[in-house]
Amino acid sequence: MRREFLLPDPGEGLTEATITAWRVAVGDEIATNDPIVEIETAKSAVELPSPFDGRVLELLVAEGSEVAVGTPILAVDVAGEGADAARPDDVSSAAEASWEDEGGAMLVGYGAKGAGHRATRSAAPQPSAAAKPAGSRVLAKPPVRKLAKDLGVDLTTVEATGPGGIITREDVTLAASEQEAETLASYPGDEPWLVGGRVDREGRETRVPVRSVRRRTAEAMVASAFTAPHVTVFQTVDVTNTMRLVADLRASREFKDLRVTPLVMVMKALIMAVREHPQINASWDEDAQEIVYKHYVNLGIAASTPRGLVVPNIKDAHRMTLPELAEQLTSLTARARAGETSLAEMSQGTITITNVGVFGIDTGTPILNPGEAAILAFGAVKKQPWVHDGEIAIRDVATLALSFDHRLVDGELGSRVLAEVAALLQNPARAFIR
Repeated sequence: MRREFLLPDPGEGLTEATITAWRVAVGDEIATNDPIVEIETAKSAVELPSPFDGRVLELLVAEGSEVAVGTPILAVDVAGEGADAARPDDVSSAAEASWEDEGGAMLVGYGAKGAGHRATRSAAPQPSAAAKPAGSRVLAKPPVRKLAKDLGVDLTTVEATGPGGIITREDVTLAASEQEAETLASYPGDEPWLVGGRVDREGRETRVPVRSVRRRTAEAMVASAFTAPHVTVFQTVDVTNTMRLVADLRASREFKDLRVTPLVMVMKALIMAVREHPQINASWDEDAQEIVYKHYVNLGIAASTPRGLVVPNIKDAHRMTLPELAEQLTSLTARARAGETSLAEMSQGTITITNVGVFGIDTGTPILNPGEAAILAFGAVKKQPWVHDGEIAIRDVATLALSFDHRLVDGELGSRVLAEVAALLQNPARAFIR
């Protein structure tokens, strides 16, 4: 019996997702909980598992396509089902409920993780393009032919893996990625660095569609810049004592299994500054014409990933010790760069830090994460001449920049918050006695 899997509702107000990679091919035998497809939403990238056992009949959506919630994306032949089998909308409803309840590691679940087996490409030999005799007909459906034309792929060069030697969407996208990496023009001696997108005939340019995460980031940043009146204040601070403390903590027993960085100290300092000046931890409700003050700190950490900028946040960071913050930071950034950030981790942030110093940059004017009143940029720590105890000495120095929404935060409050963060980094022992 043919069953269709509908793209489930990811929640958080999202209504669409991009199909980034199929994990199965036509003809594959799949079991419940086998990963079938990777999708990317405005918030994160996740794998969706199969809700049933069967054989893949058709991949209904090409990789790179953006589809709306409820769209059929996969057809499966489910053996052993009678007339009372669940309808496609039943599958969608179960998926939506599971998506909302699961909590992020696997957004759709149909049983214990690891049940069943992982789908593999059919081992049955299929006719390959390389073996086609001259003049033989290429087997491909019209949508696959259109995809090949759009990607500039010659179907006669594509190895077919579908039943009876038919070329699938996956075959075309794989061929496109392989040939584009080889045909990219570059500087002499350079290795190809970009896979995917559409290469022009001369191999001099590649056009890559702006997909979910990067597009949503762009839209959010434009909306933020033109909705909230940004003001940025700067302060350069002697962080020598902070750097010494970081070195001591790295050598201590309590932190021996943790990655301690100056950013962890900045996180702690900002949390303490919010405690002293809670008005900075707020948002503007345009519809209700109200200021919403948050009595908790969900601390966002801007992370650069291959998919674009994402800002996951550490929930209730104000309740955490320094070792707990260090552990959370390591875990959060690792998942973000692996594209495994959950929707929950991307939501309900209250204030953000962006660490531009990791790129060797002194400072910048960060744009507010939408829905937040302030964002702190932490610049590179550098050895510089500095007046210390009345004498010029070589010290560790960094520049901080705090951008804030001037509807919520006036110049005095913004300056006081930045000054408090700077003071704590200059004398970090203060952060441990409160």
